[in-house]
Amino acid sequence: MEPLAFCDELSQHFRNLSKKANVSSTRFTRTTEREHCDAVQHLWRLLDAKGLIYKGQHEGWYSVSDECFYTDKQITRVDPPTDSEEEAYYISTETGSRVEWMHEENYKFRLSSFASSLAAHFTAHEDAIYPPQHHVDIVTSLQQPLEDLSISRPKSRLTWGIPVPNDPEHTIYVWIDALTVYLSSIGYPWSANGGKGLESGWPPDIQIIGKDILRFHAIYFPAMLQALDIPLPKRLLAHSHWTVNRAKMSKSVGNVADPIQAIDEFGIDLVRYYLARVGGRFKDDVDWSHEQLEKHSREIISLLGNLLMRITSAKIEKRVAGRERPEAQSIAAEGLVSPLLSSLSALAPSVESDMQNMQVANALETIVAALQEANMLVTQATPWHRDTPLDVTSNVQALVLECLRQCGILLQPFMPSKAELLLNALDVPAEQRTLAYAAFGSPGLNQVQRGIRLFEVPSLTTTNEKAD
Repeated sequence: MEPLAFCDELSQHFRNLSKKANVSSTRFTRTTEREHCDAVQHLWRLLDAKGLIYKGQHEGWYSVSDECFYTDKQITRVDPPTDSEEEAYYISTETGSRVEWMHEENYKFRLSSFASSLAAHFTAHEDAIYPPQHHVDIVTSLQQPLEDLSISRPKSRLTWGIPVPNDPEHTIYVWIDALTVYLSSIGYPWSANGGKGLESGWPPDIQIIGKDILRFHAIYFPAMLQALDIPLPKRLLAHSHWTVNRAKMSKSVGNVADPIQAIDEFGIDLVRYYLARVGGRFKDDVDWSHEQLEKHSREIISLLGNLLMRITSAKIEKRVAGRERPEAQSIAAEGLVSPLLSSLSALAPSVESDMQNMQVANALETIVAALQEANMLVTQATPWHRDTPLDVTSNVQALVLECLRQCGILLQPFMPSKAELLLNALDVPAEQRTLAYAAFGSPGLNQVQRGIRLFEVPSLTTTNEKAD
């Protein structure tokens, strides 16, 4: 199969998965697009004009399958059995691919010229890389001299790629090609459109990458940006990896999680909730587990779906019929309602702060805690019971509905479909579903619908509360 046809097929898989995962994008960009190729060559010419590119000799441990050079620290010696005639050889420690010592001519970028300026930037911006341990690693590595970066490969060895301007015998390597996509996707070179790219999309507030490519995004790319007087991304989020059985996913080992299968079984909102709830701290690798996915699915189904069913049950609705629903903020913080009132008052500010600080799992934990308080209140106050004072029933229902309204707004990034269904059930107008309206006591609650099931999971549905 030709490389382009192979990439076309893979690209479509990613598009299909994004659609199935309810993920939208302003633009889905590929490095095979003509606009991107033009942008890469434009960037090359600018760097070359500044004297930052030169032709030199490069040698090192090279993996043909990985198309990558490795340092001495990145390889492992493999000694064959003593009775074997095979000689010792070396492999990439990370990928296991065999490497050979190679010497070739290629173009280099003067990365060494930017060690001081990069160190100054990351020292001055202590929150530029998250999680903090990665920021420390980059600052530490910049205390050592940087080697100039090989940025081309001979065409004889790398035929599929963008030609080096004025030297068709060399192909531009991934360090410049792939990284430039962050610029080309928003119209770079901006000189062609009056600099509108800077106004509309650069620099990004957060650039999300995997921790394994942090060096490319925290050193190589920023050096090129500094060379061209382009602002650096405001913040890098270097996320950890998902593992299976505490090991890196590998097709050869057979421990690869199937996102399509998980979505088909649980639905995308529950999968998204699990990914954010468990993986949203980013500091350490997290183990993918079908059992954990089921556990956390049951958690949110019970806390959210069942709570809506309980508080809008026929028994409660019958008891409060004809009574005006009290404003949540007017309810006195005393007795059983006090803990929930306290949680709801702090809910939106706490979640917003966590999200600003990229503590995604903490944000969900705060939402879950509020839902737990609401469920506990319903259990303790028994608003459906005929002996419960009517004002208690009214206050409990009003507070729990307010909790559902706030949580519905705050859950929209995580569970967009279920959050929409919940807010529809609460008759919250579309224009009142923004973060500003997640504050306690904001308007939005109207004619609440009864009998809405957020989750179709027969084994976890709620039975009607029994009267004593």
